[in-house]
Amino acid sequence: MGDIKYSMKKVYVVYFRKYVASIIIAISVFVVGAVAVFGQTDTILTNNVVNGVIYSGNENSNNVSLIINVYWGEEYLDDMLDILKEKKAKATFFVGGTWAVKNEDLLKRMKEDGHELGNHGYSHKDCDKLSKQQLEDEISKTHAIVKCFTGDEMKLFMPPSGAYDSLTVEVADDLGYKTIMWSRDTIDWRDQNKNLILSRATQDGKGGDLILMHPTLETKNALGEIIDYYISNGYNLVTVSKNIET
Repeated sequence: MGDIKYSMKKVYVVYFRKYVASIIIAISVFVVGAVAVFGQTDTILTNNVVNGVIYSGNENSNNVSLIINVYWGEEYLDDMLDILKEKKAKATFFVGGTWAVKNEDLLKRMKEDGHELGNHGYSHKDCDKLSKQQLEDEISKTHAIVKCFTGDEMKLFMPPSGAYDSLTVEVADDLGYKTIMWSRDTIDWRDQNKNLILSRATQDGKGGDLILMHPTLETKNALGEIIDYYISNGYNLVTVSKNIET
């Protein structure tokens, strides 16, 4: 009798282990499948829109955009505008309010040359550290200045230093703005090297790219070659709004 009980116990243990193993396998298959499906979706979103923030345009297009953030560097902007005009390329200038107040002529030239103006906040504060009222002030004050000088009703907002949170996106949206980031960063504010800037702007470039730069000396020196690279490879240099509309 004792032998029978022992044998039955072994059978129960074996079946229990098989049952547990089946559950583990089923869970593993589900997890792998979920990663395959949802992981792929996240990758696609990272290349376009994440939590309401736009990082690039349509990868299947032949459009790329030069984003030039401006809080300083006005001594190079006329030359950069000359290069853009000569090569018939358009850019989007995200301007700071404190800069715009002091540089009405440059602001007007950007607009007159057919470039797009975007809002970069009034005083270059990290938006993820600001209250709702402070965020509204940063965006609204800059909007009012640019509209006063150029008549332009800006629709794109880029948070200074790329620092934002859900409140930033919410406030921008309430004020009629799309929040923009970038897909390629030249890091030209830090690395004053023409070849490095050129490489970061062009290496493995693809449709929909939003290329971040600033009005530095070495960016000015690299700008013509950056434009030539994309044009020679069949791309159009368009504004951010044009890039993200398709």
